Amino acid sequence: MADSRCSATRNPFTHTETPAVSVAIEDLSKSFGKLEVLKHVSFQVEPGEIFVLMGPSGSGKSVLLKHIVGLELPSGGRVTVDGRDAAAAETREQIRLALVFQAGALFNSMTVYNNLALYLREHRVADEAGIREKVMRALQILSLEAAAEKYPSELSGGMKKRVAIARALVMEPQLMLYDEPTSELDPVMAATISEIIATLKDQYHVTTIVVSHDRDLALNIADRVGILMGGQLVFLGTRDELRASADPRVVDFLNPKIDLANPRFKQLET
Repeated sequence: MADSRCSATRNPFTHTETPAVSVAIEDLSKSFGKLEVLKHVSFQVEPGEIFVLMGPSGSGKSVLLKHIVGLELPSGGRVTVDGRDAAAAETREQIRLALVFQAGALFNSMTVYNNLALYLREHRVADEAGIREKVMRALQILSLEAAAEKYPSELSGGMKKRVAIARALVMEPQLMLYDEPTSELDPVMAATISEIIATLKDQYHVTTIVVSHDRDLALNIADRVGILMGGQLVFLGTRDELRASADPRVVDFLNPKIDLANPRFKQLET
C-alpha cells in the first residue's frame, strides 16, 4: 500500500499543512457466532478520494464502517489507516478521524454552538476565544451562523445534518466518515448535503468515505464506488464504470423494477 504521509496540502480552515491519509481493507472477514457478515472484502481508498460504499440493508456496510473507526476487530484480514492498524489506540491519536452519524447524534440539551465547542473544550484545543473562532468558522462554512444559539429540537432535518458535519469539521479531520448522510431528507436537501461533502473534500483535502443508499450521491460526487451484497464486494469502480455495469445484481440495485405479478416481498426470507 502506498504511504501518503509525505503528501500534504494547506488546509484553508486551519492554515496548516494537513497530510492526506489512505485506508486499506485487506481480505476483511467478520463473523458474529455462525453469522458471517463480511467475506474476504478488499479495497483501498486513496488519499483525498471520495469513496461511496453502497449495498442493500444487511449487506455489512455499517459493520465495515465500524472496522475503519476501530470499533470492531476483524475475524480475518485487516484494516489500516495510512498503514496503521485501524483498531490501535495510537492510530486514533495520530490520525484525526471524524464520523458523521446518520441521525446526527447531537446533544439535545446543548445549543448548536456548544455542540460544536464540546470536543474543543474536552480536548483543550484552545482557549474560549480560540474555540469561538473555530466554531463560528465551521458554522460559517456550512451557512449556519444564525443557528448558533438554537437547540437541535428547533432545527429541521437538513439543518441537523449540516450541524453534525460542522461538528466533525471543527475536529480538523484527515478522514471523514459519513453514515447515510442523506437519509430522511427531501431530494433538494439530499443534493445539498452531497454538494457539501464534495466541497469539503475539494477545499480541505480530506479523505472521505460515505456509506449510503443514495444512488444520486454516488453517481454525482464519488471518485469510486464499492457495492456490498451478502457481505461480499460485488462491484468496485468509478461512477462511469458503475453506470456502464451490466452485472444484473448492480443493475437491479440501481434501477429496481416494480413487478406486481411477482412481488419481491414474497421472496424474502422469514
